[in-house]
Amino acid sequence: MRDLAFVGFLVALLSLGFRRPFLFVLAYVYIDVVSPQRLSYFLLNSIPISAITFGLAALGWLIADDKRDVRVAPRQFLMLLLLGYCWYTTINADFPVEAQFKWDWVSKALVFAMFLPLTLRTRLRIEALLAFMLLSLSSIVIVGGIKTLASGGGYGELNLMVSNNSGLFEGSIISAVAICAIPIILWFTKHGTIFRPDWRVKLFCYGLIFACLLIPIGTSARTGLVCIGFLAILMLRDVKRRVLYLTCLGAIGLAAAPLLPKTYTARMETIANYQADQSASTRLAVWAWTLDYVKDHPLGGGFEAYRQNHVRYNLVSTQGSENNAEVARTLETDQARAYHSAYFEMLGEQGWPGLLLWLCIHFGGLMRMEIIRRRYRRAEGDDAWIAPLASALQQAHMVYLLGAAFVGIALNPFVYMLVGTQIGFDTYLTRKRKALAREPMRRPRRLAEPLPT
Repeated sequence: MRDLAFVGFLVALLSLGFRRPFLFVLAYVYIDVVSPQRLSYFLLNSIPISAITFGLAALGWLIADDKRDVRVAPRQFLMLLLLGYCWYTTINADFPVEAQFKWDWVSKALVFAMFLPLTLRTRLRIEALLAFMLLSLSSIVIVGGIKTLASGGGYGELNLMVSNNSGLFEGSIISAVAICAIPIILWFTKHGTIFRPDWRVKLFCYGLIFACLLIPIGTSARTGLVCIGFLAILMLRDVKRRVLYLTCLGAIGLAAAPLLPKTYTARMETIANYQADQSASTRLAVWAWTLDYVKDHPLGGGFEAYRQNHVRYNLVSTQGSENNAEVARTLETDQARAYHSAYFEMLGEQGWPGLLLWLCIHFGGLMRMEIIRRRYRRAEGDDAWIAPLASALQQAHMVYLLGAAFVGIALNPFVYMLVGTQIGFDTYLTRKRKALAREPMRRPRRLAEPLPT
């Protein structure tokens, strides 16, 4: 029955795409985020629906879309360079068979991110894309939030519709992505036009934000807690009543603390005592191994290069009271441990050139959003939505970059959709400014003749 529901929805959406080709782009977003082929038992998992939908999206753009004044941003060229460099490291990878599997989905993510800005020619399209990204993400987040309220969750125990622990269905990844989506959700509560921000839209958005905040609790992901704290600090810039904002945050924190599951609080305590936690100690050892590895392999080892690592680390545990404490050190060994950091992932797999390209793509986006935010921060009327969206996209990106320090999501497709949205938003505003500059000066209205005396 579930397969029929997925197939019916996709058929309806793709059918509408033949009248409005941009819907093919939105259909691809849905497929890439939700992965209905993973959730299907027999109908969709045997059909390359992702490749078919992307082909329809590209063909629809070529045939039906307006391509006047098409602009290609510098970051699209950087992504093209990164794509080419990843191809080079893949054909020279230390593990060529395993690297090919990751190359298959990374190449699709980068190609779609480069293609996406070409289709974002209007505000309606930008907003529709963001709405589809959030609604697709919500299908995972809401399920996770409900299960967290019902069972409390637990590290590695929260089942997000599918037992496959990869992509957005992995606990730490969905925790980081769910928190970075919150600023964009808040933007829809004030500036949305597809769904006017009435009480129903606001109720759904605030409910979705609540579900996003529940995901780090249900997954017991420490990354999610760090991202929540960082986002709370970032939002200080845009709030008008900061004292009230901080007071409310403190009150919510005090009220929520007694309600948190013991499994969650116990895992969060390991943040302060990382040497006693195997997961944290392993990460530090892998990061040290990666730095040693690139000394001899500055161009990286290709995708999945971590499979050759062998690490040794000490687990430190303390027993007894503070005045009579005994410290025990246990030597542990491990191998083929993942990077658990996007920065070290890029460094180990793509070397220093790949890491530099990756940093330029992301930090370039932060700078462009800041320029737009400052340029339009006093705008009113029809342009009042621009600065808040630039701020929301910037905050979402900054949360991702912090979460990426502890999760291997360097080339996550959802994040590159966010990058593509930033570029499309930027080029749309550039076209808009150029069009206004080309308009002839309007003649001033002739003053009314004075009345005869």
